[in-house]
Amino acid sequence: MHAWRILVPALLVSLIAGCSSTPTTKPGKSEPPSRYKQKHDAGPGKFVDTSHVPDAVPRYEVRTMAGNKNPYTVLGKTYYLIEDERSYKERGYASWYGTKFHGERTSNGEVYDMYAMTAAHKTLPIPSYVRVTNVSNGKTVVVRVNDRGPFHSSRVIDLSYAAAQRIGILGNGTGQVDVEIVLPTDAAPPPRASQQTVATPGSQLPPNTHLQLGAFGSEASAKQFAADVGRKLTYPVFISRVKTHATLYRVRVGPLKDARQMQHARDQIRSLNIPEPHVVYGD
Repeated sequence: MHAWRILVPALLVSLIAGCSSTPTTKPGKSEPPSRYKQKHDAGPGKFVDTSHVPDAVPRYEVRTMAGNKNPYTVLGKTYYLIEDERSYKERGYASWYGTKFHGERTSNGEVYDMYAMTAAHKTLPIPSYVRVTNVSNGKTVVVRVNDRGPFHSSRVIDLSYAAAQRIGILGNGTGQVDVEIVLPTDAAPPPRASQQTVATPGSQLPPNTHLQLGAFGSEASAKQFAADVGRKLTYPVFISRVKTHATLYRVRVGPLKDARQMQHARDQIRSLNIPEPHVVYGD
């Protein structure tokens, strides 16, 4: 379903999303045991309703070299990044990626979270925001590009599990889409009634749903960040420790019981100028 993608060496990032992972290696080198733990990609073992996960919200972000090597070569083909993406619009096929890459590093060093509204693109600067519209049914989603791929000639974008579910291409694996840049100054039009897939304000969330604000290699840094944020939020802030090849300290908010609480928590977090948090289920 999915083409091989570029993954950078593990680097310590203070604001990364989703579950922790073991570090990955540069293309051409042997992979650690956790990499490609599945021969084939797939969704979660049972259907997870991600309709309450909001679209990515475009905002100004500093672009660094992380994920933006230009040009770069994969499978013998060289790719050049788009210099001015302001007029970018393209029609092609979208695919999606799931558990095989969930928890692995993306091209800019973040951690791939298949339940967040993200995507992989071959030539857009990282990060970028695009609106993806399923040509067959008109459903749309706004995603944040933080990865490279898909390296398949007929596909223009690789969507997360949540984004693919939103526009209805999970079952087929691919679908024809229109992809259009969304700039931070753009105002997304309200969806048509038929596209209202976001849960109602009082709808229940799965047990142990949290918002992750960041992950740190230093326990002291995690505690300081959690303490600073905790004084300004009305929701519990705690640190979740996970150990793979290295120990990560993940700062999370919750648990959140319903979509109303989640939106309220997001609003509080946004007011602190913290990057958009990612939804984490049950771990």
